[in-house]
Amino acid sequence: MQSKIAAVLIATFLLVGFSCNKNESGSTASSAGAGAASTTGDIVVGEYGSMTGSEATFGISTDNGVKLAVKERNTAGGVNGRKIKLISYDDQGKQQEVVTAVTRLIQQDHVVAVIGEVASSLSIAGGQVAQRNGVPMISPSSTNPQVTEIGDMISRVCFIDPFQGYVGAKFAYDRGMKTAGVLYDRSQAYSTGLKNDFIKAFKQMGGTVTTEQAYSKGDNDFSAQLTAIRGGNPDFIYVPGYYTDVVNVARQARKLGIKVPLIGGDGWVSEELKNAGDALDGCFFSDHYAHEDPRPEVQEFLKRYQAAYGRTPDSMAALGYDAANLLFDAMTRAKSLDGKDLAAAINSTKDFKGVTGNITIDEKRNARKLAVIQKVQGGSFSYFATVEPPK
Repeated sequence: MQSKIAAVLIATFLLVGFSCNKNESGSTASSAGAGAASTTGDIVVGEYGSMTGSEATFGISTDNGVKLAVKERNTAGGVNGRKIKLISYDDQGKQQEVVTAVTRLIQQDHVVAVIGEVASSLSIAGGQVAQRNGVPMISPSSTNPQVTEIGDMISRVCFIDPFQGYVGAKFAYDRGMKTAGVLYDRSQAYSTGLKNDFIKAFKQMGGTVTTEQAYSKGDNDFSAQLTAIRGGNPDFIYVPGYYTDVVNVARQARKLGIKVPLIGGDGWVSEELKNAGDALDGCFFSDHYAHEDPRPEVQEFLKRYQAAYGRTPDSMAALGYDAANLLFDAMTRAKSLDGKDLAAAINSTKDFKGVTGNITIDEKRNARKLAVIQKVQGGSFSYFATVEPPK
């Protein structure tokens, strides 16, 4: 989860610059946040996410997963006998709030690592702060490749969009859908990147994109774009946006007489899809895990999460849980909890058995994993198929 990235980087650079100290040579060096980690007392871990705002279900689900992992770890004795203290901040889905939150976690709260975000644009903003301060950051579910390209402090436990775009393309093409209309959010790094990766993969398979249309975050009327797409008579429409937009897109598409399925990515993950009524029936999206998976890691997590929160965990919750537990595992292997040592342990993770699958962090600090396809019906979604990475 291409939102004015250049502006984000400039704003982040300026704000972080003010939070750093100048040394005698004139170069910047981070202050307390990047100093030697304490070897006694609680281990402080930071988290930032969209707990409120238009994509609040992303942040709430992830936060639930992280908190469950922390509770379980502390009940089991913590890490090397030390308890985990989690400090979480709501970034409201706003880039400036992200910069403020991550800077505060590092400079004031002295966290040893940061978990966040879901939206790729927000992880890019937060990752710049973490990288400059030498503090490891793990994104649970930001799929845009630019997130980990920031530097060696930044990793993730989810697959990335070049694979997710391939997943959507292969699923559709293998089912005889050879022409696609595309409707994406030009203001989001996630949506723009996934759109590009889908189109590339779909064309390589022999598919044709009949019409490509864009909107911006906050738009509510998609009728002009959908009318243009309808004119191309595609077999399906690829909509790599967030659930908040997908609901409106689906309802307006059906009013315009468009009956073909919509296919999307993990930005659709939310119980709020029910607000589309039957407009999304028979539509599909790529996802990170399915709660129907019989693996013990999934079913045990499912029971514990339902006991704690009274609901079935979605993939954002599962990825938050995996991100926290992978971090704790790395802490047990690290030479110390100082930034470089802890990041090295995170980045050397091999075959970690997570809820969302076995996780190995590759040389680019990304996770190579399977993907699942979820089918929407009656306002909810369920497992439909699995797609493996290309050989």
